[in-house]
Amino acid sequence: MPGLKENTSGHEIDLPGAKVGEVCVRFAPEPSGYLHIGHAKAALLNKYFAERYKGRLIVRFDDTNPSKESNEFVENVLKDIETLGVKYDVVTYTSDYFPKLMEMAESLIKQGKAYIDDTPKEQMRSERMDGVESKRRNSTVEENLSLWKEMVNGTRRGTQCCVRGKLDMQDPNKSLRDPVYYRCNPDPHHRVGSKYKVYPTYDFACPFVDALEGVTHALRSSEYHDRNAQYYRILQDMGLRRVEIYEFSRLNMVYTVLSKRKLLWFVQNKMVEDWTDARFPTVQGIVRRGLKIEALIQFILEQGASKNLNLMEWDKLWTINKKIVDPICGRHTAVLKEKCVLLTLANGPEEPFVRILPRHKKYEGAGKKATTFANRIWLEYADASVISVGEEVTLMDWGNAIIREIKTDNGTITQLVGELHLEGSVKMTKLKLTWLSDIEDLVSLSLVDFDYLINKKKLEEDEDFLDNLNPCTRREALALGDPNMRNVKKGEVIQLERKGYYRCDVPFVRSSKPIVLFAIPDGRQKSTLIVTGA
Repeated sequence: MPGLKENTSGHEIDLPGAKVGEVCVRFAPEPSGYLHIGHAKAALLNKYFAERYKGRLIVRFDDTNPSKESNEFVENVLKDIETLGVKYDVVTYTSDYFPKLMEMAESLIKQGKAYIDDTPKEQMRSERMDGVESKRRNSTVEENLSLWKEMVNGTRRGTQCCVRGKLDMQDPNKSLRDPVYYRCNPDPHHRVGSKYKVYPTYDFACPFVDALEGVTHALRSSEYHDRNAQYYRILQDMGLRRVEIYEFSRLNMVYTVLSKRKLLWFVQNKMVEDWTDARFPTVQGIVRRGLKIEALIQFILEQGASKNLNLMEWDKLWTINKKIVDPICGRHTAVLKEKCVLLTLANGPEEPFVRILPRHKKYEGAGKKATTFANRIWLEYADASVISVGEEVTLMDWGNAIIREIKTDNGTITQLVGELHLEGSVKMTKLKLTWLSDIEDLVSLSLVDFDYLINKKKLEEDEDFLDNLNPCTRREALALGDPNMRNVKKGEVIQLERKGYYRCDVPFVRSSKPIVLFAIPDGRQKSTLIVTGA
């Protein structure tokens, strides 16, 4: 993975204290959603360091919250990791270590390094903020073990309790003020069923499993910075070897929510189809929108492992994408159906004829297409409405024509009449028009354009995303397409002349069902969505 830079200094990034052949890193997603663009950055950085130091990469599912997790998420995260081209050595699960984690919790209770607390949640939160010790902080080991047993058995008394580390309630770093290590949860776990009634918190399980699995460097985004001291302290209390934390900045995108809780809200409230919706920042969503994985990798590597919190523009990503798709994608023609206008060419071919043309004038690999030329052709209403009588226009891939008559009905253009003037100079015309012959073989298209799900560039901490929902995020327009589009495959990227780039979401099945094409941003166009509809 060449080209990873720290800021733009041009130097490769070093892991502190790393030795070639001795590095072990881990990518540890929680299986509570699909991977999104932010996770992709973490996955690719881990991949980079594993390759650079000829080390190991563990994919570990941090499956400690059965209420939010499922096998569907596990399967799709693995699919997304494969899509990103991340090769790993082994897949592990925090749930594999539940017995050892419980032993460790019990051991810390016996050593007086942890205690059972039944302080109500809100009260515990305010006591931690104010540095007030819990009334349970100095319970005896026997009292603690007795309540731990209640928790393990999931009794009513047990469910009122949690395990807390006995660290330092006066520490200015609030993450060290007796964090919670274990909680009761009656929900069945997607891998181990109802075997356990207690589950470790991320803060407790993460350092333990990192140390146990031989991780040398734990990559964490800088939003966890205040919890680094807690990570090291918990490792110390457990008597385990030190794991170095390496921080990188979290990737934030404009007009985008990356919180899985918020993304889940969109799914559950049917604001999107599912986690693969093209408006979603998930790996599957942006690929469905038309992003090439090479563009995503390049975009992330260009930022490197900068520690600065960066709010990135989508335009930059789509500009990289355009440079990848433009040189190779096939060109096709579409005419918007609404009020499209027939142009009759008086001296046009008596019988339609076909020419075989390249799908891409500069790239043979895109193949050929058959273009039909006829004396009746369709133009878009927007084009017809700017033509004057007597004007010479260029019909793309054919030649010039002169418009002799414009027929209207109550101010609406209904028909054009003209004649070919193929000896006319293309350089002299103002209008270069896309067109389609009026033949039965034309295909139906549904052109879909998307907009951001939220209408604010950056949501502040105290702002609710629900107050900033974009009222219109999807617009569909019906169009006629050239017959060659019957062969466009699902997932293929094409360019519609004078319209832009599109990815085929639903290919041709039968004439009565339109081909569905998703508009791909190119980094320049502002969305053309109107504010009505949904």
